[in-house]
Amino acid sequence: MAHTVGIKEVARQAGVSVGTVSNVINRPHMVAEETRQRVQEAIAELGYVRSESARQLRAGQSRIIALLVLDMGNPFFVDVASGAERVARASKLGVMLCNSAQSTSEESDYLSLFAEQRVRGVLVTPADMSGRNLADFRRHGIPFVFVDRVLPSAEGCSVSVNDVLGGTLAVRHLLAQGHTSVAYVSGPMSLKQCQDRKEGAVAALAEAGLGEDALRHVEAERLDVASGRDAGARLLGMPARPSAVFCANDLLALGVLQALFAAGVGVPDEVALVGYDDIEFAAAAAVPLTSVRQPAVRMGRQAAELLLEETGEDAGLHRHQRIVLDPELIVRQSSLAERR
Repeated sequence: MAHTVGIKEVARQAGVSVGTVSNVINRPHMVAEETRQRVQEAIAELGYVRSESARQLRAGQSRIIALLVLDMGNPFFVDVASGAERVARASKLGVMLCNSAQSTSEESDYLSLFAEQRVRGVLVTPADMSGRNLADFRRHGIPFVFVDRVLPSAEGCSVSVNDVLGGTLAVRHLLAQGHTSVAYVSGPMSLKQCQDRKEGAVAALAEAGLGEDALRHVEAERLDVASGRDAGARLLGMPARPSAVFCANDLLALGVLQALFAAGVGVPDEVALVGYDDIEFAAAAAVPLTSVRQPAVRMGRQAAELLLEETGEDAGLHRHQRIVLDPELIVRQSSLAERR
């Protein structure tokens, strides 16, 4: 077994007390420069690394925050993680990144792990719409912030995007291009984001004097490219194919685009297509994809800032906030052909 170098060995090597080594590590300004240098040389020579778990036990607070997202295969969540990590790093904290894979049971397992590890706090995009997982987690007294989902401010902080507005922007744009037969490809409707984006789509139809039945709904099993291809095949099999498709995220849209291309259906000439998130691949698609942009990096950054405020030295002054950001429609080639 590998030998772990302890603080006593460093003290022996440097010819100082254990307390002096501790001061060099934690309060270097209290140690004379010559002594400090001798201890640091011993640390380097022996390869000593301090035990973070022991430090946490003494300090009573972890230097790790957890981030639990729905799908790490989606670049949107990579951007959210990037924003959160920058804030954590600036405060000399680490981020434990976990993926629920849209599974309520995996979400529950990870929340239990966070409680066992006594993380400083949790940023979470919930998979469980019933709220049972988070209700159980609340008992541990670990602060959490919802990301990409609204949480009533009385219960905690949240940073999200106005997905109803996003759905409205997408379908309003398609209607402005002359489309009256629109399909909505969603992920599982158990997800609030998918519900809200559909609500926005229906609102845009109502503005144009069209009923909800003007929206053909295809519910995909997951929010990924493979599910988008399957949804595209289902759209192609409809007796009266819609002339425009709004997808609940860009990965679904890219899968639909693949299915349409494979069937020889032109985008945007025969079918217009709009995605959601505006991930990097949207602009780089074979047909650049019109998409509703979410400020993902900003969302991660602001969520982390709220969590650190709630767990920092001035935690007593913290007041829960519910931040809702506005999305932006980014128009590209996939939705711009004129209807004949």
